[in-house]
Amino acid sequence: MTAGVGAGQHVDGMTAGVTGVRATARMVARDDGRGGTSLPVLEGDGPLALRRTRGSGDEARVMLVGAMSGPLGGDHFTVEAGVETGARLRVGSAAATIALPGQAKGEARYDVRLTVADGGELHWLPEQLICVRGSDLSVTTRVDLGATARLVLREEQVLGRTGEEPGRLGSRLVLRVAGRTLLDQELACGPGAPGGWDGPAVLAGHRAVGQIVVVRPEFGSDPVPARVLGDGAAVLPLAGPAALVTAVAPDALRLRRLLDGAMKELGRDG
Repeated sequence: MTAGVGAGQHVDGMTAGVTGVRATARMVARDDGRGGTSLPVLEGDGPLALRRTRGSGDEARVMLVGAMSGPLGGDHFTVEAGVETGARLRVGSAAATIALPGQAKGEARYDVRLTVADGGELHWLPEQLICVRGSDLSVTTRVDLGATARLVLREEQVLGRTGEEPGRLGSRLVLRVAGRTLLDQELACGPGAPGGWDGPAVLAGHRAVGQIVVVRPEFGSDPVPARVLGDGAAVLPLAGPAALVTAVAPDALRLRRLLDGAMKELGRDG
C-alpha cells in the first residue's frame, strides 16, 4: 500500500510514514436555496475517494470508494461529514471495508465524525466492515446533531472472512443531540479483547454484529417501544429523540436481513 513512498512524503494529499498511511475525506452538504442540496466540499485523498451520485428530490448522494487496500496496521483514516440546516445527504460505500494486517506495527484507526445542524438530515449507510485474521482495528464514530436534526446510521461489523479466525476489533459509537449525550457504547472483540466477548452476554458465538440508530424529533414525545425484532435483534428507545437497533447473526448476509427488517418495523427506509 505504501510501496515506493518514503516516510513523511505526500502523494495526492495522502501522508505515508513509517507508522502507516494517514488519509482524510471530507464532505459538506448545504441547502442550495432551489429545493436541492449542494456539496461545496467533497474531497478525499489516498484510499478515501468520494463520488457524487444521482440524488433523489432534495437529497444529495455520495459514495465512498476504497481506492486502495486497507486500513492496514498502522494506518489512520478519517471521514468527516457535515450537513447544514435544511440539507439532506445520503452516504454509502461501494464495497465492504476490509481491515488487513500490515507491515507497520500498531493498530489501524478509522475515525468517523458526523455533524447535522437543526433541520438537516443524514443517512449514513456504509457497507460492512470486515476484520480479517491478524488485523488490529479501532473504529470510533462520533455524531453531533442539532435538536431538530434527523439521522439514520447503520454499522455492520464482521469478524473474519468465511471460515477464518477474526482479527481484533475495538468499536465506539458516541451520539449527542443538542449537546446531550444519548449513547456512548464500546465493543471489543477478537484476540486480546476482554474475556467474555464471545459469550452469551455479548456475541454468543456469532461473527456479525450491527446496529442502526434512528433520530427523529418526534421520538422525543412518542418514543419507540422496546421489543424483540426476530431472532437476534432488538430495538430500544434512547433517553431522547432516538432509537437503537442492535443485532447479531452468524454472517453478514443474515445480519443485513435482520437490520433491513428492523428498518421496516420502524417504518424508516434506510
